Order: sequence, then C-alpha cells, then structure tokens
Amino acid sequence: MISSMTGFGRASHKIGDIEVLVEIRSVNNRFLDFSLRIPRVLADYESQIKELVGKSLSRGRINIAISLTSESSNVQQLVLNRPLAQSYYRLVKELQKDLGLAGEIQLSQLLNLPDIIVVDDKTPEAERYWECTRAALVKVLEDIQVMRHKEGEELLKDFVRRINSLDGMITRAAELGARQPAAEMEKLRQRIALLVKDEHIDEGRLENELALMADRLDITEECVRFHSHNKAFIHILENESAPGRKLNFLLQEMHREVNTIGSKSNSLEISHLVVEIKDEVEKLREQIQNIE
Repeated sequence: MISSMTGFGRASHKIGDIEVLVEIRSVNNRFLDFSLRIPRVLADYESQIKELVGKSLSRGRINIAISLTSESSNVQQLVLNRPLAQSYYRLVKELQKDLGLAGEIQLSQLLNLPDIIVVDDKTPEAERYWECTRAALVKVLEDIQVMRHKEGEELLKDFVRRINSLDGMITRAAELGARQPAAEMEKLRQRIALLVKDEHIDEGRLENELALMADRLDITEECVRFHSHNKAFIHILENESAPGRKLNFLLQEMHREVNTIGSKSNSLEISHLVVEIKDEVEKLREQIQNIE
C-alpha cells in the first residue's frame, strides 16, 4: 500500500518527573531530509533520532520539534566557563595597558561577553531524557504512519481512476489509428487521380507508396506499450511500499509513447486525444510527487 509524504503527528511520554513532547511534520521531498529542533541536553542523541525516524519514513522533508519538562530538576544546567572568563579578563587588562586607559573591569561587563555562562551538555540525567524521548518518538511515528497511509489510500483511488481514463483514451486512439491508413490511402488515390487524369497509373508503385504510408501511420505498437505501462503502473502501486521513483520513470515512458503517437498521426481526433493524454500524464506526475 502506498503512503503519502504529507503527515503530522504529536505524542508525549512521561517517565517519573520527566515529560517529553514530540511533534513531527512531513512534506514532499525527493529525498529524506531532516530539520531538528531539540533541547541541548539531547544534542548527543541527534543521530539516534534520525536513525529511528529513518526506519519508519523513507522520503520527505521531516520537521521534528522536541520539548522537555521536569518537575524536580532543570533540563539544562548552567555552568561558568572559567578559562574563557580568565582569558577575557587578561586580554582586557593587556588592552588597557597598551592604550593607556584607566578604569576598573566590572563583573557585569564580563558576564555580558559571549559564552561566559553556558549550558552543561553533560548532565547526568541525559540518558533518562533520551529514554523518555525515544518512547515518545515511537508513538508519534506510529501516528504519522497511520495518517500517511490514509492519505495514500485516497491517492491510490485517484491514480486508478486516472489510469483507467488513460486506458480508455489509448483504446480510442488505437481504434482511430486503425482506420487512418485506409483513409489516407483513399485521399492519396484521389489526389493522384486528379493530377494524372488521362495517364496510366503504375498500380504496383502506388501500392508500395501506400504500404510505406500505412507503416508510418501505424500507432499499434505505441498503444500496446502504453497499455502495458498502465498495467505496470497499477501493479507497482498495489505491490510496492515506496514506489515513487519507479512510477516517475514509468510516466516518462508513457510521455514518450504519446509523443510518438502524436508525431505519427494525421488525424485531428487523435491529436486532440494526445493533448488530453499528455494532460492526464502530467497530473499523474504531479501526484506522484506526493507519495513515498
């Protein structure tokens, strides 16, 4: 069953005094691409988060937002970066001496300098936060998969309807194409008869020319291949879980066949059908961008 690349999921999990809320939004993308917004305490677990999500979702732009709360302890612990503060102080004193400036260096001035107070990523509770986060991620991935599968079911119905429509148009084009050689032959006979009214017509040569014309106008092979592509399209939809790339290639082949049909045909009706078929193929191509 196919899945849409569009989905949304939200889930929370609580272990003791720690609670984690995870939100995931996914939209169309050719590849699997991540955008993470996570607390600093989980920075060391970014690769595990991506790995866990990648096992459930194979394509799409995935936006992940994770927030943590704890009743008894701070999720992020602040620490003083003493070596950096001492370096700032030493450099300022050297600058005062070089420029001959007076004045005292205030603590508030040092605290305003970048990275004097930083978040301690090595909190001893990081593993507990990750365990809670992992459980919430598993829940939200289940929810988003359900949503993507439901939308995939609707997309499947639309694909089948459009493929059936294409099959009907190709069948009609084949019927019109079967009549085309005879009609063109008759037109050619009439034109030759007007040009050489009183002269003898070489029937053998005429038949050869008509046979060549019939071969040039024959669209049977293209129509047969297009029907085959239609069947393959439905088969891939129903039997592969992530068929997006294969279907995109198949649509390229369908577009090539209909272009050949249009170039071979002298029929106005077939030309109109070719325009309709190309339009349907393009709509299918747009829809394919929505599935995994």
